[in-house]
Amino acid sequence: QAQLEESGGGLVQPGGSLRLSCSTAGFSLYYYMIGWFRQAPGKEREGVSCISIADGTTDYADSVKGRFTISRDIAKSAVYLQMNNLKPEDTAIYYCAAERVAGRCPRPDTIDYWGQGTQVTVSS
Repeated sequence: QAQLEESGGGLVQPGGSLRLSCSTAGFSLYYYMIGWFRQAPGKEREGVSCISIADGTTDYADSVKGRFTISRDIAKSAVYLQMNNLKPEDTAIYYCAAERVAGRCPRPDTIDYWGQGTQVTVSS
């Protein structure tokens, strides 16, 4: 059974950093694109970043470029999201998700597997 589990969320002050982890199991990660999504209260779920497990190609939403970095550890079947210079508007539940696709980021309506999410709160 495929599983994704996020960890690393929490409360941080503006300008601070967090590192989210997405551990995976039960499927062949190599063939998937992994995406990080977030959903703030009253807003739609939006894509934040994604990475190709096969070749490491990455992409970012404009709102996080230069602040967030996505990476993968194939041996550990894990994907990470390093978030620096956090802003209050980054406050949301963050989800990792997997789609068996190549050449584009995962899309919410075609995701194969979702994690349960981890809360990130940026507040002073």
